[in-house]
Amino acid sequence: MKKSILALAFTTFCLGITEFGMMGMLEEVAAGIGVSVVEAGHFISAYSLGVAVGAPGLILLRRMPLKRLLMLLVSIICVGNLCAAVSPSFITLLLSRFVSGLPHGAFFGAAAIVARRLAPEGHKAQAVAVMVGGMTVANVVGVPFATLLSNVLSWRLAFGCVGACALISLICTGMWVPYIAPLPDTGMKGQFRFLASPEPWLIYAGVFFGQASVYCWLSYIAPFMTQAVHYTVADMTWLMILVGLGMVAGNAVAGRLADRYPAALVTCVIAASLLVIMPAIYFLAPYRIPSAVLAFVAPACLFGIGGPLQYLIVGYARGGEMLGGAGIQIAFNVSNAVSASLGGVAISHGLGVASPALIGVPFAAIGAAALLILYRKENSGR
Repeated sequence: MKKSILALAFTTFCLGITEFGMMGMLEEVAAGIGVSVVEAGHFISAYSLGVAVGAPGLILLRRMPLKRLLMLLVSIICVGNLCAAVSPSFITLLLSRFVSGLPHGAFFGAAAIVARRLAPEGHKAQAVAVMVGGMTVANVVGVPFATLLSNVLSWRLAFGCVGACALISLICTGMWVPYIAPLPDTGMKGQFRFLASPEPWLIYAGVFFGQASVYCWLSYIAPFMTQAVHYTVADMTWLMILVGLGMVAGNAVAGRLADRYPAALVTCVIAASLLVIMPAIYFLAPYRIPSAVLAFVAPACLFGIGGPLQYLIVGYARGGEMLGGAGIQIAFNVSNAVSASLGGVAISHGLGVASPALIGVPFAAIGAAALLILYRKENSGR
């Protein structure tokens, strides 16, 4: 794999820790800033808000050469995390988290284009999967390490390390990513013209509903594993590593398959498989080994859907490629928030900590249907 693609993957590794690391050190951050854990939850929301606001901002930077754009976005990641590390108050940390989220969707949008351009024919979907894969590796290595630093030393050091990693990523991007000319400027209206076609909306629906089906359950995996499956709290460390390994495997395998078969078909099959996997999670909750296996399989499906669709959207977003790619991350983050809320409603109404898995079933059905329609439209040439 080219070093340029690895530089992109290292940046998504930093983004993965920035996004998901807060969940593992929320209590330490709350104590350090002097707020409740509930109030500290706003630090997670602030990041998601930054993603939603920053992604459409790409249209203002559409004339910038792609390498320069990537370096600008990585610089913001670095600054946002370093500011978080030294934030003295709730407000300053909230703003730092917002700033850290701004380049997230924009980077994925631009990096997907760069990865496709740099990869040889027959390996383009795999190259995008490698770029996205940095985030999956973050869940196996980076997030647990950040949590450990927060528990043993300081949550500020965790943010500082991510900022340092982003600085290294900036240097690697400058050294390894070649000059890539700006995309043809289609004007402000031209950036949104691709949304007049149904295909991008079907892709976004596949991301939103397909990934929501897993996130309904994954958002509450800790109480599910400890209360329903009866693992210990200490077991959650290796269980979360298992979840991260599933993400890595699903992303890698789906990326390879999407180079051999239509990406819409690959993701449709994965989404359809969740119609079996999510009920299995619910009904096999009393059994520890099957539940552990499914904790690997379901997250594999999660990123098996997202990676190929990140690749596919670029081809359907002519004139607004970066905005189209960034839209995947908006759909992903909104899906995460909505599914977590619905899963919480099910639990709060006394349906049990395993119930979010069943909530995910209709989401999987809608996602699979959207991707099946996309595949049939591709085959029909319409």
